[in-house]
Amino acid sequence: MKRPVRLSLLVAVALLAAGSVPVAAAHGRVSTPEPLGVTTTAPVSAENARVGVLVRGGAHYCTASVVHSEGRDLVVTAAHCLTGSGSGSGGIEFVPGYRDGRAPYGGWAVTRTYVGDGWKGRQDEDSDVAFARVGSRGGEEVEDVVGGNRLVAGRGRSPVGEAVTVVGYPKARETPVWCTNLSTAYGDSQQRIECPGYSGGTSGSPWIDARGRVVGVLGGFQQGGSTDDVSYSVVFGDEAAALYGEATAG
Repeated sequence: MKRPVRLSLLVAVALLAAGSVPVAAAHGRVSTPEPLGVTTTAPVSAENARVGVLVRGGAHYCTASVVHSEGRDLVVTAAHCLTGSGSGSGGIEFVPGYRDGRAPYGGWAVTRTYVGDGWKGRQDEDSDVAFARVGSRGGEEVEDVVGGNRLVAGRGRSPVGEAVTVVGYPKARETPVWCTNLSTAYGDSQQRIECPGYSGGTSGSPWIDARGRVVGVLGGFQQGGSTDDVSYSVVFGDEAAALYGEATAG
């Protein structure tokens, strides 16, 4: 299904040829030389607890993560996870920190979704990002329980060329995976990363930079890619910033 890779990765290839490179402390990783592009089981941590699964009909089908908002009740994912057949907003729960069938922080019902006009109108792959508001539990909001990462979006903001860590839940696994690599440009409005094992279910996985900020979500081109080894995200430009503003305003 996926077309051949069209962009050169000369910089990344040159770095990888050396075997390993110093990687910034992306999403809590230790700032020591380590190989890029290696996918492993994500460890249990406070940061990873902010990432979870979207569940509908008793099965998890996409990934989402908590982002900071004034209401402390917002998650970000891919637009195609919240629209279309089998993934509408009705009956969806967000389960942060899901692992081995357990929900250590409970399930949080999605009460409202925010999807941009570009996706709603024509499923524009450059608009494949969305936000969801979740209800409170016992008087607490989800961000009060697990925290939230800051989302960075707007004109001139592009993480291309930086090390990012992608944390997600394949449908075939009951534990999350993570991988750090350099993001590269795919056209003017998309970014890509080479990490193996990002199969169905990882759509919506956050791309987290060295400062712990969400700079992308797995989606975009071919709804995130048609092979498990190369994944995509929209670059969070003005459209994503406006949608985030709408979602935070409630």
